[in-house]
Amino acid sequence: MTIVATGADERPERGRNWQEVLVTVMLVVAALATSWSSYQATRWNGEQAKAAGRTNAIRIDAARAQGLAQAQSQVDVATFIAWVDADRRGEADLADFYADRFRPEFRPAFNAWIATRPFTNPDSPPTPFAMTEYQPASRQEAERLDAAAEASGAEVRRDLQIASNYVLTVVLYAVVLFFAGMSTKIANRRLRWILTGVGCLILVTALAWIATFPVSVEI
Repeated sequence: MTIVATGADERPERGRNWQEVLVTVMLVVAALATSWSSYQATRWNGEQAKAAGRTNAIRIDAARAQGLAQAQSQVDVATFIAWVDADRRGEADLADFYADRFRPEFRPAFNAWIATRPFTNPDSPPTPFAMTEYQPASRQEAERLDAAAEASGAEVRRDLQIASNYVLTVVLYAVVLFFAGMSTKIANRRLRWILTGVGCLILVTALAWIATFPVSVEI
């Protein structure tokens, strides 16, 4: 009489089948996720390049505004020095001539400075350029553009970091594929499941992490 022990043989076989199904799912998901992360890394590199272009354009405009502000300040300084020289020599007509040619942005600061009686008041600001009223529009524009360039630069760094994170997930998916592939080559049931479990853990962690990433799909 022949006795066939089917129960003990079927359980390991059934366990291996489930492990193979799980490995197959891991391979498919990791492959799709790798494609998605690679695409997004490319997209965010493009976003970073566009942001870098905007940053450079803003910095050029800021440099132009700063150059204009410096040129206008030089004009203000030159006319003010000429006015002081004429006024101290008692040449009232010449002093008025220079005063009439003050730039509109400089005049409020000059009038406020004169109101402090600078020639007799030792506490008076040394020049009109130290007055809060002296606020050339070009200098304010340069400061605004500098701030905008800094914000745009932060966007460049953010986009670059996002692209790097997507690349890192590709590496994690490669590790998942490695563990999944190795698990099919191991004869020991326990070790096979350990490798599969580690691969699943890495895959789930990577998917949960990538779910927090922004997505770029603009054409």
